Amino acid sequence: MEPRTSRWEHSTAMALAATEYDRGLAHLRRLAEDDWSKPTACSAWDVHQMVAHMLGMAEMVTSLREMVRQQRLAARRGGGIDNLTQLQVDEHADWSPERIVERFGETGPRAVTWRRRVPRVIRNRRLPELQRINGADESWTLGFLFDVILTRDPWMHRTDLALATQTVLELTPEHDGFLVAGVVEEWADRHGKDFDLTLTGPAGGHWTVGVNGPVIELDAIDYCRVLSGRRGPVELDELLSTEVPF
Repeated sequence: MEPRTSRWEHSTAMALAATEYDRGLAHLRRLAEDDWSKPTACSAWDVHQMVAHMLGMAEMVTSLREMVRQQRLAARRGGGIDNLTQLQVDEHADWSPERIVERFGETGPRAVTWRRRVPRVIRNRRLPELQRINGADESWTLGFLFDVILTRDPWMHRTDLALATQTVLELTPEHDGFLVAGVVEEWADRHGKDFDLTLTGPAGGHWTVGVNGPVIELDAIDYCRVLSGRRGPVELDELLSTEVPF
């Protein structure tokens, strides 16, 4: 089984990461005091808990020592992504919103610096754990995790926060449109079928593969949320059941 790799140049991936951390910070600063207790699309978390996870995940990639620390503590809880994210939530459970926002502002640049310095030989290595996607186990390189997933994750949570708190979601073709295009490319690769896809909004675009596929049109953010498992009110075409990891 060949591992899934990042298709982005490492420098491009790190520019996207820096922008996403900056936009995440700007969004957190827009939250009102009562926003932090609101429920989110991730039913186990309110806004405070979701942002605690976002901060913890960013902190995890500020140093090898911190990554090992979090992984070891998560392993004591049984291992896996669920125990890792719950650790991140629990470690910041008693932090005030102000403290979380301040630390997120300090952590984002450090996370980008560390991710940027991970050498190619390390990025080409496989993750030790297989990932369960679309009902099957698959292998990822560390580069796919560091360059792609660790930027998609806070990006998706930024859309969660906007929806939960009815705050403005900053979107541009250069950043968000680029991320969405990467999702479309991976989605197409995963299902391997013809399609005619139109995504609307600042992060949208138009993609066609073959001539016999279904015509699909929806908002770019809704599209990504559907592929992430956040089904919402969208009526699913068969191809939209193909999961893409965030």
